[in-house]
Amino acid sequence: QVRLVESGGGLAQPGGSLRLSCAASGLTPGDYAIGWFRQAPGKERERVSCIKASDGSTDYAESVKGRFTISRDNFKTTVYLQMDTLKPEDTADYYCATYSQYYVSSDYRPTCPAEYDAWGQGTRVTVSS
Repeated sequence: QVRLVESGGGLAQPGGSLRLSCAASGLTPGDYAIGWFRQAPGKERERVSCIKASDGSTDYAESVKGRFTISRDNFKTTVYLQMDTLKPEDTADYYCATYSQYYVSSDYRPTCPAEYDAWGQGTRVTVSS
């Protein structure tokens, strides 16, 4: 089965940086899409960024454009989220997720799938001085 494990969260000062990792197993190498999501207390879950493994195409939420960068290493089946110029508003639990059946269809290869059915356990990011 598909398994996703996040790491890299922690405490950062405003203006600082963190890099999150999402290590995936059970996916078809080079044929998947992974999204990063976050949820802060009392707020709805927000999609932060997505990446398509095959060509590296990306998408970002407006709130993080210019500050966060998503990337992938297909050899390691790992997706990263480089977070720069962090703000207190970025404080949240961050999750990576994927659609486990992404590889099945040859005509549905979006950067951000409409459905996600496999999630990691999350990693906590706290931005505070």
